[in-house]
Amino acid sequence: MSTVERRPRSATVPRPVIRRVESVALVAPPWVPVPPPAYGGIENIVALQARVLAEHGYDVTLIAAPGSEVEGVRLVTPLADIPDAIGNADAEWEHAMAAYELTEGSDVIVDHAGPLSALVHGEGATTVLHVTHGELHELARTAYKLVGRRSRSVRYVAISRSQHDSAPELPFAGVCHNAIDAGPIPVGDGSGGYLAFLGRMAPEKGAVEAIEIARRAGMHLRIAAKCREPDEERYFEEHVEPRLGDDVSWLGEVETDAKYELLGGAAALLFPISWPEPFGMVMVESMACGTPVLATPCGAVPEVVRDGVTGVIGDHDDLVAGIRAIRRYSRDACREHVETSFGPDRYLASWDAVLARVEPPA
Repeated sequence: MSTVERRPRSATVPRPVIRRVESVALVAPPWVPVPPPAYGGIENIVALQARVLAEHGYDVTLIAAPGSEVEGVRLVTPLADIPDAIGNADAEWEHAMAAYELTEGSDVIVDHAGPLSALVHGEGATTVLHVTHGELHELARTAYKLVGRRSRSVRYVAISRSQHDSAPELPFAGVCHNAIDAGPIPVGDGSGGYLAFLGRMAPEKGAVEAIEIARRAGMHLRIAAKCREPDEERYFEEHVEPRLGDDVSWLGEVETDAKYELLGGAAALLFPISWPEPFGMVMVESMACGTPVLATPCGAVPEVVRDGVTGVIGDHDDLVAGIRAIRRYSRDACREHVETSFGPDRYLASWDAVLARVEPPA
């Protein structure tokens, strides 16, 4: 286990308005470094949260995977190596139990590491705000209800109103939309003459549907996606690879700079999902690059995309029509929407509001 001490807090950094919570322990999943080198939506969010909380005066400890590095926070990596596969039970238990010991003494624990982590941290006396990053399907809701019954110290934070409303029986402390620091992200001009699909290789993410929509509109499609797990590889080999051709390119999993280059050059991002998307960070990343989003109205999509302003929300026919009329959507409006609605300041304000309702232990 390695530890990196945080830098001393600058006297010029203003204290936050909310003062009852001083120290925050953030627990990230053990699978990917914070921030991630490529795919890793949760890890990007944790990196941003750690940074903005530290910059605004909170005393932050981050428990994360090996290879993590966030300036200004105390970083602890319980595992010696990155687990060989996401879902490795031994690694998950080791990470969760070490985090339980390491977070002792914090005013509040903000847990991003899944139901098992919530269960372990719920055994302590410290208030736990567990961020429900995944879909709250029946099994997940059952697990979270069981955690809530065992521990009164655990409350949940939803990443969208849609996700919150899908599980009204859970003790939510609030809703905090995911965020992005758009400042370093270049705004593209969309002149590449192609559409983009970005995400992971899973049926509900809609890669096959994106191919069909792009072909109906007569535009080239470039697909970049996480494809590491057996189920992802099987879906790609059986359903996506046979549909590749001169008008559909497979790029594999791309790193951050290549991702923004792909999005910035695209006329639009296709997001024809078929599941209750908890948030959909790729939509925010696309709009940060100035690229409008064409998406089906599932889950949090209507909370993220401004229909008719930063893209199109509708069925497949609507998305085809949106491609053909793509010039009507302002790339400047896409970027402005992200900076206004999903920037670090908005994210900090959301978390300040949640932390204001936390009673630190006596």
